Amino acid sequence: MPTKITLVIDNPSDVAAFESDYTEIAALAHTLPGLRRLESAKVWPKEDGTPTPAHRTLDLYFDSYDDASAAVTTPEAGQLFQRLGGTGTTFMGLFSDIEES
Repeated sequence: MPTKITLVIDNPSDVAAFESDYTEIAALAHTLPGLRRLESAKVWPKEDGTPTPAHRTLDLYFDSYDDASAAVTTPEAGQLFQRLGGTGTTFMGLFSDIEES
């Protein structure tokens, strides 16, 4: 079954600096072995000006759970997570089965 890893990236303290770094982060994500598709999204700001629940999401698509699990153990993933963590912005990752309808 196709699997995706969703990285939910919290609101950075310095948005401009994070966005400058994000170009490299997305490029590193493209190097993950077995990656079939990458989808990057920026969370819309709230109309009332309150903080959003997250700043960005990064969806990484793989053919299977095994492929996704193997990809996150590679040096490429190590570089990606080190670079993302180096921004000082917290994030969480979710593995999901993709249900086609």
